[in-house]
Amino acid sequence: MAAGRNPKPKLKQKSKPAMRRASVGARRNPDSEAAVLAAARALLIERGYAGFSIDEVARRAGAGKPTIYRWWPSKADLFISVYAEDKAASIAGADTGSLAGDLVAFTRALWTFWRDSPSGRAFRALIAEAQASEAALDALRNKFLPERLDHPRHIFARAAERGEIAAADVEILLTLYVGFNWFQLLTDRIDDDVAAIERIAGVIVRGGGAPAVKPEVTPAAKPRPRTSQMALQLTLLPDE
Repeated sequence: MAAGRNPKPKLKQKSKPAMRRASVGARRNPDSEAAVLAAARALLIERGYAGFSIDEVARRAGAGKPTIYRWWPSKADLFISVYAEDKAASIAGADTGSLAGDLVAFTRALWTFWRDSPSGRAFRALIAEAQASEAALDALRNKFLPERLDHPRHIFARAAERGEIAAADVEILLTLYVGFNWFQLLTDRIDDDVAAIERIAGVIVRGGGAPAVKPEVTPAAKPRPRTSQMALQLTLLPDE
């Protein structure tokens, strides 16, 4: 460097803003989808369902809100996707060879998931929100139920194939079983009470296996013909 010349100051490089993940329109980019679900899961762990929002998920995932809303129209829809992934990883399909055994195994695994996982613990909040939000109710009724009932429905259908219950009763028994589980969840009675679970499983099996008994109807007595009644009266008249 020549004497007497001042060195040129080094220019500071400006930090680049975080790059947004590329979207592929309505078709989901697997990397972007995984990032959004991971951010949503982390947010549930930190803040629960009450602090769960599309805005915060988008910020954490580096994804645009329009992209997220194209894939998940509401907060409830996004939560259901996280719930589905977590539940699939936690609950395996057991085949014990009997309806009672299958119901006990599935119920214990389901209640454990509801107790121990962030998305499981937040599920009650989705049910509560659905009582006041049309979007949450639509997601619960038209997305959550059709997908999440496949597993227990298969348990009852398999029992029908074994002849334990009538095939025509599969849906009504499924409804009763789901109602029992949601009642226990909403009243915070989902401890691992094996005896209580076995009792309800037994009741469902007996209800599904009992044949329908039609009440016996005694036919009404037919009135005697008038001519016969007259003939009877004549025979009872005293001889003159």
